Amino acid sequence: MAKTKQGALKYKRILLKLSGESLMGSKQFGIDNKVIMQYSNEIKAIVDKGVEVAIVIGGGNIFRGLQASEGGMDRVQGDYMGMLATVINSMALQASLEGLGVYTRLQSAIKMEAICEPFIRRRAVRHLEKNRVVIFGAGTGNPYFTTDTAASLRAIEIEADVILKGTRVDGIYTADPEKDKKAKKFDKITFKEVYDRDLKVMDMTAFTLCEENKLPIIVFDMNKKGNLMKIISGEKVGTLVVVK
Repeated sequence: MAKTKQGALKYKRILLKLSGESLMGSKQFGIDNKVIMQYSNEIKAIVDKGVEVAIVIGGGNIFRGLQASEGGMDRVQGDYMGMLATVINSMALQASLEGLGVYTRLQSAIKMEAICEPFIRRRAVRHLEKNRVVIFGAGTGNPYFTTDTAASLRAIEIEADVILKGTRVDGIYTADPEKDKKAKKFDKITFKEVYDRDLKVMDMTAFTLCEENKLPIIVFDMNKKGNLMKIISGEKVGTLVVVK
């Protein structure tokens, strides 16, 4: 348990994974400014406590490469377009955080020097140590890999304590709680149980990366105010996925 001047924290360095769809709020497309401001306030609160925060955001609110390929577009081209969508979302979150006085750095897996730093692991870690929020854009920089995989990879590279996967639901259930009212929530579950039950937490590549590197995952409701602070303080929120 890491200690700061403000008290004890369960996690000192986290990687927060947000879906692009979550930024839409009640809209059908794009970014809801109220949602992004809410997220920014939640992130600022834990940064003020001394937590080192890295973030990966999807791009599904703007463009999804997989859906484009289903419509006949070249999959590689579609995936690169999706990567650019994640950079747009990352820039929006960066602007929102900086508007609150939070120092940030945006690093991209695809070179675009006018708006992003290139991803350099040591530089990213140094930014975190200086209490800057580091946002990783453009996924892994390679087609056929999701932003879940990018989140897992970056979390391992920066030696994060945990991946916090913010979703619309408050954890992992035996079935989709939005479709099955009898679905039961897990407070804690192992990677093996997730495999055995065929539960959808992350794509298989991302999930396996976490398991092999013994990196825990917490799936939680990002839209509930205060959840982020509760997690880093050690309270049981959402579902914790562990190796054993």
